[in-house]
Amino acid sequence: MALLFFGSMFIFPLTQGLLRLIGRPAKVSAENGRWSLGTQTAFTVPLNFLLVGAATLYRETWFFPAAMIVVGAHYLPFITLYGMRMFGILAGLLVVSGAGLAVYGPQIFSLGGWWTAVVLLLFAVVGRQSVVREEQR
Repeated sequence: MALLFFGSMFIFPLTQGLLRLIGRPAKVSAENGRWSLGTQTAFTVPLNFLLVGAATLYRETWFFPAAMIVVGAHYLPFITLYGMRMFGILAGLLVVSGAGLAVYGPQIFSLGGWWTAVVLLLFAVVGRQSVVREEQR
């Protein structure tokens, strides 16, 4: 739990560093005046993890489902920030599967974490393909 919470704080700076390392732009275009929306959105995750902690105190197996809901919801502004509707699908999938797993799923602690990893990797591939297609136009 601590690894997910504290490790997630490094996702954005590591991504920025990796993008610079491979020679890609690390910011949205200058025409997009919504860069600060990304920063504001990022701060919703640690703040909402207070609720994840409360849910986990009630039922330990709700840690990952609650985290799925928080992470999924934080992707909604990405639709506007990056102009990619796929983030709405990603958000919906994580929120619905997180809620469903908490209420109806088996009481397997790490199942939500593994499911989220698969979903995020799938969307990383889809997002990359979308960007490559756009750049080729």
